[in-house]
Amino acid sequence: MAKQQQNPVDQPSAESLEETQARLKAGKGAPTPTRAQQEAARKRPLVPDDRKEASRQAKAKAAEQRARMQARLAAGEEKYLPLRDRGPQKKFVRDYVDARFSIGEVLIPVMFLVIILTLIPSAQIQAISIVLLWAFFIVAVIDVVILGQVLTRKLRARYGDKAEKVRWYAAMRALQLRVLRLPKPQVKRRQYPTL
Repeated sequence: MAKQQQNPVDQPSAESLEETQARLKAGKGAPTPTRAQQEAARKRPLVPDDRKEASRQAKAKAAEQRARMQARLAAGEEKYLPLRDRGPQKKFVRDYVDARFSIGEVLIPVMFLVIILTLIPSAQIQAISIVLLWAFFIVAVIDVVILGQVLTRKLRARYGDKAEKVRWYAAMRALQLRVLRLPKPQVKRRQYPTL
């Protein structure tokens, strides 16, 4: 014969009658609201009475949310990164680029210096500054090409055939000033990531 399964209701309970009544009474203190009362409590006007104040509050709330997301992006939280920055390979590239000094980091300050030098009325100083800018630019491009080759080799050694193409990503990060990079650098100089 098949065993009859005991219904949990049929099993003796561990709590006494007083405990059960106290438990049931604790959750109840007022009569159950009618459906009309519940719907009225949930209703909110589609258009607020003070539109300007509502607009201000909405803008403040949106700004607060953007600031919170920006802070998490700067901290490098994976969930808040754009798709182009996600994944372990991109993190490795970011950390590697941030650990080294790139010539391209100072490209923007050098360009400002050249702009100032071209304002000097001497044609010779202007010509020299432009030639130096182009020379600096060529050195920065060579530095970025070498960086791309090194990173590609390291990623292939670590991930094999699954290595992503990251040369352009590494180059764009290497050409930015360190303080302007997003997500912010998570490593110090010369603190290279391990394979």
